[in-house]
Amino acid sequence: MAASPSTARVINDRLALQLLQSEGPLTAGELKAKTGLSRPTVADLVDRLQESGLIQVVGEAGAQRRGPNARVYGIVADRAHLAALDIRTEGVSLVVADLLGATLAEAALPIGDDTGTEPAVERAAALLERTVREAGASRLHSVGVGVPGLIDPATGELRTARGLPAWHRRLVTALQERLPARVVLENETNLAAVAEQRAGAARDRDSFAFLWLGHGVGAGIFLDGRLRRGASGGAGEIGFLPLPGTGGLPSAVGCDGGFHSLVSAGAVHRLAEEYGVGLPGAGARAVDGPPAAAIVAGAVDAGEDAFLDALAHRISLGAAAVTSVLDPGCVVLGGELGLAGGAELARRVEVRLAGLTPLATQVRAGELGGSAVLRGALLTARDQAQDDLFAAATR
Repeated sequence: MAASPSTARVINDRLALQLLQSEGPLTAGELKAKTGLSRPTVADLVDRLQESGLIQVVGEAGAQRRGPNARVYGIVADRAHLAALDIRTEGVSLVVADLLGATLAEAALPIGDDTGTEPAVERAAALLERTVREAGASRLHSVGVGVPGLIDPATGELRTARGLPAWHRRLVTALQERLPARVVLENETNLAAVAEQRAGAARDRDSFAFLWLGHGVGAGIFLDGRLRRGASGGAGEIGFLPLPGTGGLPSAVGCDGGFHSLVSAGAVHRLAEEYGVGLPGAGARAVDGPPAAAIVAGAVDAGEDAFLDALAHRISLGAAAVTSVLDPGCVVLGGELGLAGGAELARRVEVRLAGLTPLATQVRAGELGGSAVLRGALLTARDQAQDDLFAAATR
């Protein structure tokens, strides 16, 4: 059945907006070529989107060209503003951006273990409000928030934050109460996977497994172009994965004895001590994240083969379990440790993984490190804002 004229207009408008968002400003002729629509149809949709305030003329194509066909159209960046937060055990980092994702302001706040719940919440919420004002963001539409806990896929609410500071859950509630914006929560590892898929090491992959290697351990799963969260939001909790070599078993209340005990930052420290590998010396490349990331980066720079092989073996055990169940075709080593290990650690993991599973699997180093969570939160906020604004404009 053919679409009605109104439905066709909505589809065409959304397609044009998506192209303008993903490829930047375009002329009407370029929109015609990329959409396959007729010239009159493109002219009509351009008029509609301009009237809605979503796009505007941002220039002309070529110094010698004049007239309507030479006009270059782009999305109105300040039509809405966005914010993103990365909530960690030790503090909060945040960014404020426009509708196209361009950063307007950013800030960070360390929060010590001795800080009470209410003071921590007040400081973090006030930091966001102050940063929004400094950015001149008068139309805060969406706020993407990355949290360590599990998000209920049915309600979008924080389901559990077991073992995390009490201010985490309270801050989420405070943001929802204080901000005139839509607050969207997502598990931090899932957000990092989104960022690597949209702007990092998995840009060309519809299916891949993302392993977060940092203070903690987790996984984000993309299959057939979709992020998979599981029935309760717990897909990817591989820190609890029982594996040989841990000296024990995990439990329902703790991941000690699971994959976490092999490859978390603390485990990497202990492995480095076992192999006599220390922090890098003068002239070594600087890395962000836990000190374990500096150890891994220093080991790569110094060619510490025995240590790197041992670490690669540990990572390959978890990667093999994930690969055997999901067959993602690609594993991305993310987080601060994955970035620090780079292509060299990824190569060693791929070699060992090939000996553990018959499923051909490429292993890549993540490109975004610890910044992936904030990047994914901003992408999530932008998607939400664009969905709402585009839907309103094309009804």
